[in-house]
This record gives sequence, structure tokens and C-alpha cells, in this order.
Amino acid sequence: MKKNGILNAQLSGLIAGLGHKDIFLICDAGMPIPKGVEIVDLALIGGIPSFKDVFDAVVNEVEIEKYTMAEDVKQTNVDLLEYIQKNLNRVEVEYIPHVDLKEMSKNVKFAIRTGEFSYYPNIILQAGVVF
Repeated sequence: MKKNGILNAQLSGLIAGLGHKDIFLICDAGMPIPKGVEIVDLALIGGIPSFKDVFDAVVNEVEIEKYTMAEDVKQTNVDLLEYIQKNLNRVEVEYIPHVDLKEMSKNVKFAIRTGEFSYYPNIILQAGVVF
């Protein structure tokens, strides 16, 4: 039995399969996930698991070289944005219109759906390399 790290078998396997430059999405409970994108649906009830819980678990296991978020997060979810910036402080960032983030999500390798019920807690992460 695995004793630490991400225990969800589906998510653990998808993370293990990431290559350099692959992109994936962590999103709230309401983000539309495009057809054909594999979904790791962790949502249980509103707020569980939170975006932060899932984000922390994932960035603890994946080297991130870039992330993309909707511009709207700057005005509507400042606390979450500051949390992400603090945890990814040396990582390249791009802010785009929310409609463009939805379009970009068509190209993600997989999407992780959380139980988050706040404004714009959606992030596309790009895998880096550890060497």
C-alpha cells in the first residue's frame, strides 16, 4: 500500500505519466470540462475537497514551470491568487480572459475537478523537468 503522496490511483497514474510541457487543469466544481478530456472528479460536496487542498497535493508531486489563470481572479479571488503566487513564486505565469482559459482547456492532458465554490479557482499547470 502506498503510504504517502497522492493516494487516488487515477490521479497518481496521470501525474506519473506527465512529460515536459504537458498541461493539465485543476478547476472548481462548475468549470465546463471539454469532451474527450479525462476527468479526475474529486468533488464530494461544496468546498470538499477545496482547491487549495488539491493544489497543494499536486504541486508537491509535480515540477511546474508555468501556470495560466483567468485575468478575473485578480479582482474576484485575491486571497487564492496570493496563495498561488506564494507557492509558485518562481514560476512563469500568464493571465488570459476566462473564455480563452476554457478554450485552452481543450488541450489539457487531464482535468482535476475539486469541490471548490469560489470565483475563478481554475488553473492550467505546465509540467517542467526536475533536472
